[in-house]
Amino acid sequence: MKRKVAIVTDTTANLSNELLKKYDIQVIPLTVNWAGRSLLDNVDITTKEFYKQLAKAKEMPTTSQPSVGQFIEFFSKVQETAETIVGIFISDELSGTLDSARSAAKEMPDLKLELVDSRTTAAALALLVMKAARLAEEGQDYQEIAAALRALVPKLRLLFLVDTLEFLHRGGRIGGAQRLIGSVLSIKPILHIDDGRVESLESVRTQKKAIARMMQLVGNDTNWASSAHYGIMDAQSPDTADVVMQKIKDKGEPAELMRSSISPVIGTHTGPGCVGIAYYME
Repeated sequence: MKRKVAIVTDTTANLSNELLKKYDIQVIPLTVNWAGRSLLDNVDITTKEFYKQLAKAKEMPTTSQPSVGQFIEFFSKVQETAETIVGIFISDELSGTLDSARSAAKEMPDLKLELVDSRTTAAALALLVMKAARLAEEGQDYQEIAAALRALVPKLRLLFLVDTLEFLHRGGRIGGAQRLIGSVLSIKPILHIDDGRVESLESVRTQKKAIARMMQLVGNDTNWASSAHYGIMDAQSPDTADVVMQKIKDKGEPAELMRSSISPVIGTHTGPGCVGIAYYME
């Protein structure tokens, strides 16, 4: 017997295998293009392998979305086990993934599918997908789930720090002015996703001060309430992410506290050393 609703997402959410298995979440990979090879995110190259290679790479990788054909194949497979599908994907402003999904859906008239533009990625996308999974488990239908997610998207925030803006600049994900300011003055910018795009929020002199300020900004929004949901992410900065996790735990027991590493596709744009906090209030 088919299940009522399948929740699907892309690899930039980088959910743990345990959560994917528990909620039967299906994932379509984006692609890292590197040295003449097309590597499926978290399939052909793991996070650990990616950052190891990035440290000694002469040529920087680029990224690309799944093709329309890959989405048709993906949706067809999911359709075999589910009556309806809710697809939650990386921001339309950051990737052509949703465009491919929409085009695939047009080729599949019998597909009962709701597509949700997360307007974000990484740990924030993971929080949104987990919300969808819980709603599906509660028995809500695919249109109700999609409506709830779209209402949640404007409340979802993602703040993060990078070691250098060079990767974001090279990938065309942030303006050249911010890169120049950061490199000349050795400033640590606090970045955020604003309406689907990477923007500079504030600039701080040191990483320690930047982490403290980032925590202050999160606290201002959530007041560390028990109804807050958090996702902590990092790219080869587990110690810093541990500190952030502990700081949140010290404030009380949140509704949700997830931890994830940053996938190769997102790591292509952030570079190593990135640490971030995604959050929303229930």
